[in-house]
Amino acid sequence: MTQGGELDLNKQVCFALYRASRALTQLYRPLLDELDLTYPQYLVLLVLWEHGPTTVRELGQSLDLDSGTLSPMLKRLTTRGVIERKRSESDERSVVVHLTEQGNELREQAGAIPERAAGSASLDADELITLRDSLTTLTDAVNARRAHERERHDHDP
Repeated sequence: MTQGGELDLNKQVCFALYRASRALTQLYRPLLDELDLTYPQYLVLLVLWEHGPTTVRELGQSLDLDSGTLSPMLKRLTTRGVIERKRSESDERSVVVHLTEQGNELREQAGAIPERAAGSASLDADELITLRDSLTTLTDAVNARRAHERERHDHDP
């Protein structure tokens, strides 16, 4: 068995991102348990709190989720009384997601979550901003590359 090679687990960016994602999800879990929310539900609410009523399609694009993943989550939030889904008046094919009064009240209760989570991460604000911006740059670059490859593939004879 060789050591120090390019395939060493701890040299992989993908593994570092995987570990960081799991660690952050575990960090958020007890904070979100207080609000009876899962992490993906919290992300949906973040979009709605920021943008207001949003189509299901726009939610999927914002969160990079397909409708098969998003629909059951929206159904649970609807059943819980946090959101409402209504057909768009201007385009019946489109469903618009609205916060209910309860959903708006959750915003106030969730207000301290980012600060509490950041405090647990042992990084200062500048380090967190730099990390977020680097991850956004990486994600945008990977997505642009994937889009370019799909486009090339679609035009191949």
